[in-house]
Amino acid sequence: MAKVKCGLIQMGLKGDGSMEPLEIRDRMIEAHIPYIEDAAKQGVQVLCFQEVFTQPYFCPSQDRKWYAAAESIPDGHTTKLMQEYAKKHSMVIVVPIYEEHMTGVYFNTAAVIDADGMFMGKYRKTHIPQVDPGFYEKFFFKPGDSGWPVFDTAYLKLGVYICYDRHFPEGWRALALNGAEYIVNPSATVAGLSKYLWELEQPASAAANGVFIGAINRIGSEEPWASTMNMGEFYGSSYIVNPRGTIEAQASYGDDELLVHEIDLDMVREVRDQWQFFRDRRPETYGPLTDD
Repeated sequence: MAKVKCGLIQMGLKGDGSMEPLEIRDRMIEAHIPYIEDAAKQGVQVLCFQEVFTQPYFCPSQDRKWYAAAESIPDGHTTKLMQEYAKKHSMVIVVPIYEEHMTGVYFNTAAVIDADGMFMGKYRKTHIPQVDPGFYEKFFFKPGDSGWPVFDTAYLKLGVYICYDRHFPEGWRALALNGAEYIVNPSATVAGLSKYLWELEQPASAAANGVFIGAINRIGSEEPWASTMNMGEFYGSSYIVNPRGTIEAQASYGDDELLVHEIDLDMVREVRDQWQFFRDRRPETYGPLTDD
């Protein structure tokens, strides 16, 4: 049986939006390190953090100061540091951070580091919301251009889909067709309409594509979101769902937490052999779906 132990870290902001981005980054990294070490002690082989894990969800603010939070990948501070931890613990680590491609061009990105500490590549968030009020992501992020990469890591074939992406079924399918067995979706999601969708869309996508999905959400009330929007807290509830659409393990609603769960990759084959969705696809009939 091909079993892999996976970990998800959900965490509240350490600091507040009045602080400088690099100070918040350092606090968030410092807060994550004990959880990384705990994951290693529990035998975690694939670990993922929440969306833009070193910063607050700054998109309600339209404040240019947050451009200073962006780092190059793979040569920036955070990616390099996580390469050291990945190598130290023989752990695949997915590192979602704010990426500076060049001055003035920024992406919402996840770096993927293999268990030997090697940088494997990155996924840039494809779908960028611009919703009034509060979700001014196009002010900060250029739409991703990385396609649908699947990383053949030491333990499994890994895909990444970031937050708002999850509302678009096409990407889940593309990642599965490219060979993904486990797809992580690091997110920043607050209470409201999305709370119902949180436990609906990703289980449905896991069942439709015969994959495991790890859904990660941050927790708590943080600036600049709270005072700008007054729309509630980030609610955590991170989870891992299997290819039948069943949530196998779930974190708490509102606490810093490392969720650890072992998945059985044999279920991917079992489910796909039973539900022949890929065999019965009719892509030749789907042309209108890609028309503008």
